[in-house]
Amino acid sequence: MNSEKYIRWDNVFYGRKWVKEVVKTIQTKDVLQATYFKRYLLRAMMAGFIISIIAVFVLAIKAGFVQEVHTGEINTGIINIVGSVAFSFALVLILFTNSELLTSNFMYFTVGLYYKVISPWRAFQIFMLCFIGNMLGALAFFIILRFSDVVTPEMMKQLEVLLHHKTMTADFTQILAKAIFANFFINISLVIAMQIEDILAKMFVMMFGVAIFAFMGYEHVVYNACLFIGGAIYQSDVLHFWPAVINIIAAFIGNYIGGGLIIGLFYAYLNDHKQFKNEL
Repeated sequence: MNSEKYIRWDNVFYGRKWVKEVVKTIQTKDVLQATYFKRYLLRAMMAGFIISIIAVFVLAIKAGFVQEVHTGEINTGIINIVGSVAFSFALVLILFTNSELLTSNFMYFTVGLYYKVISPWRAFQIFMLCFIGNMLGALAFFIILRFSDVVTPEMMKQLEVLLHHKTMTADFTQILAKAIFANFFINISLVIAMQIEDILAKMFVMMFGVAIFAFMGYEHVVYNACLFIGGAIYQSDVLHFWPAVINIIAAFIGNYIGGGLIIGLFYAYLNDHKQFKNEL
């Protein structure tokens, strides 16, 4: 009878397998950060490095269409969807290289907090270290890039449009709301991808969630911070310190709500079957 209850529960929700997989991931990250601090930091740096590479790739795509847009040959919506799909490559690269991205950790560690396998202070420490690592990765990338001629004047114009939009055209509440949606789409894609064995199917699911948030212009704290670092390295005139800080704070909170609470806490509660909770 008990096994039948487990089967029914796992058919309705994700069940023990999903919870144990998330908890195992949390425990691995916790041990890695505590025992191999430098290696964890390097994994986080790689995530920031990858996001920055893809962000510049998207700038190049959009800049390449500037002339066609001016002549009216290509609709800006088409450019945006191409750029959004291109940006979705970032999540695939990050996950399959086992890099540490702050916004996906929001979901994982909120599940861990719900099941009390990690303390709030410990989770916060890992969040901060992961974010610092993401930023150091972006800083390393843009410092190296600065010595090249990759960033053209057209790409710089595209970057400054983004910087101005993210710091000067939206208030704290608007950024917060858009940040909630951004990490909702990222983490709902991760939850679905965890149920899929086929690699190509996993990649597709992860890509469409990111493509949606990128096309809609939602706010992602790591992506935004990478852009700000790029703007600082290239000495952009449109980048201002306090508006950028406000954006980071609002996006950080919103991303946690969208990925940590709406996805992480929601699915932790749905899968909280008392009959196997003590097995964790």
